[in-house]
Amino acid sequence: MFTGQHFFSLQPMELPAFVKKSMEELNRAEAGALPFSSRFPVQVVLDDVRSMHNVGSVFRSSDAFHVQSIVLCGYTPRPPHRDIHKTALGATETVPWTFEEDVSAALGRLKAEGYRIWAVEQVHNSMPLQDIAFGPGEKIALVFGNEVDGVSDTALALCDGGIEIPQWGTKHSLNISVAVGIVLWEMTRRRLGTERP
Repeated sequence: MFTGQHFFSLQPMELPAFVKKSMEELNRAEAGALPFSSRFPVQVVLDDVRSMHNVGSVFRSSDAFHVQSIVLCGYTPRPPHRDIHKTALGATETVPWTFEEDVSAALGRLKAEGYRIWAVEQVHNSMPLQDIAFGPGEKIALVFGNEVDGVSDTALALCDGGIEIPQWGTKHSLNISVAVGIVLWEMTRRRLGTERP
């Protein structure tokens, strides 16, 4: 039995070895201070994403992984909007973005600019994320689709391949904002040695 007497006779606990860093210690760059050329050659394309909170979250993850740009297509909501800002926390000011109503036009432009286009979607002949090979400096566009219907057939027809995030649970999909973070981390992790900004 653990009595109060025993409890108070214990030695004082050591302070935890992990202490949160201050904002100064994080040494984050100011908005607009990093040149475009230092960004990873990745564009994130949102194809008819419905939720403003998801859009804001994608901005925040895109800032963290220092992507080149976000392309908002179809009825995907655009900044400025308070519900986007709620999850973006200012990342709409640090990540370049464009709007193109027609996803075909957006993907056609990216192809013309030399981007290899991948749909992040559960499609036949997709490749598991961990098996995708990216060349040094290869320009990549990642297409993420609607929360219910996924990447549109129109966009899929213009993609060079499909990336699938392996899953072992009972659900068949991930929230788009979670999927964006997973894919961007995996791509960034592979490039850290040679292309880190």
